[in-house]
Amino acid sequence: MKLPRISRPPRLPLPRWTATLTWKSAVFITVMCCALASLLGVLVHVSVTRQTVGEARHKALDRLADVTQMYEAGEQLPPGAGLDPPELPPSLRRLAVSGKRGTLVDDDHGRPTMWAAGPADGRALAAEIDYTQSARTINGLDKAILGSSILAIGATLLVGVFAVTRITRRLHQTATVARRIDAGDLDARVNDPRTKDPSRPQDEVAIVAGALDTMASTLQGKLLSEQRFTADVAHELRTPLTGLHAAAELLPAGRPAELVRDRVQAMRSLTEDLLEISRLDAGSETVDLDMQQLAPVVERVVRASVASGTAEADTTLTVVRDACVETDKRRLERVIGNLLANAHKHGKAPVELTVHGPVVTVRDHGTGYPDYLLDHGPQRFRTDAGNKGHGLGLTIAAGQAAVIGAELRFANAADGGAVARLELPEYVSFEAPESGERPHAE
Repeated sequence: MKLPRISRPPRLPLPRWTATLTWKSAVFITVMCCALASLLGVLVHVSVTRQTVGEARHKALDRLADVTQMYEAGEQLPPGAGLDPPELPPSLRRLAVSGKRGTLVDDDHGRPTMWAAGPADGRALAAEIDYTQSARTINGLDKAILGSSILAIGATLLVGVFAVTRITRRLHQTATVARRIDAGDLDARVNDPRTKDPSRPQDEVAIVAGALDTMASTLQGKLLSEQRFTADVAHELRTPLTGLHAAAELLPAGRPAELVRDRVQAMRSLTEDLLEISRLDAGSETVDLDMQQLAPVVERVVRASVASGTAEADTTLTVVRDACVETDKRRLERVIGNLLANAHKHGKAPVELTVHGPVVTVRDHGTGYPDYLLDHGPQRFRTDAGNKGHGLGLTIAAGQAAVIGAELRFANAADGGAVARLELPEYVSFEAPESGERPHAE
């Protein structure tokens, strides 16, 4: 027999702030303060109650001893004493009749009373004393314990949250600097004052901040060394390549000369690309912004690419809506040209360009971009599973797009093919309205 499965109700998602260290610390401090206050309160309550009840018991037994002497002497018993009084608790009465003495706190007509009883000729001889003041003392002590515990918990919680907030603020600052470094800002540093003076004691947060600053400095130094090496290599290669190009032009016509010129030209293009990347890495590029109609710029790039052989003649350009953009024309042409050349070199025809407002889309119908490029962006000379890499074209395109303030995204189409989407800042002209006209986008 198969037992039915019991479905459990789904857990309600907790608010995100409950995962913060401040909230967890506040809960921990509150719980520990409550536990400590409860323990101390119980200990004080038990100790004081035991002492107060003990003193009242001694007084009641002393009074019972005096009443017993008066009973044995045949004297009249004072008020609050007597044989088998009706207010005597039954349990204490039975104890006295059995021949033992005892005490018990009971409520006598709304008044706390300490009873003491003992045997007297087979009956219970009892005496009572007022327990009101002792009960008030214990109740007042309990209220004082509760109030002081609440105040102590509140004060401790405020001090604890303040201390934890200082730590979490430093942790948030360290995390913010780490994100800035991840985004490419290698000059970002935590600069915790505790790490600057070695003689000062350092806590764990300061140690983490110091380690992050050291890592950022080391990483920045390595990257700068690589950038200088790339720039130096490219610069040093220009002179021999220029001479090699001149020598190749002197070779007699023929297939070997064509191969040499082709390889020399490839080396010169690679050297220029390396120099361009070194300038982009150094952040030394300056832009010359101007207003440009986007569709004519893209059309000129397509014609120039077809004429130079980097693009095929069947490249199609579709203008859905033209737009005026504020950009650097030369750098924009460089970006679109590299995207178009990459589509023809690594994709498959047909290659389609679309201008829709300030957005230019370049799509091919090949196998699409590799996963590493979609996840981390273009990487220099990166190859995937032994396949041919994407060289430096997309890296330069991404760098130049960032310089002109454009957003370049890479994706794969659902029906196959790579899609590069370049979105530029559109220029919007706000003119004085005439005849009720509204501001318009050119």
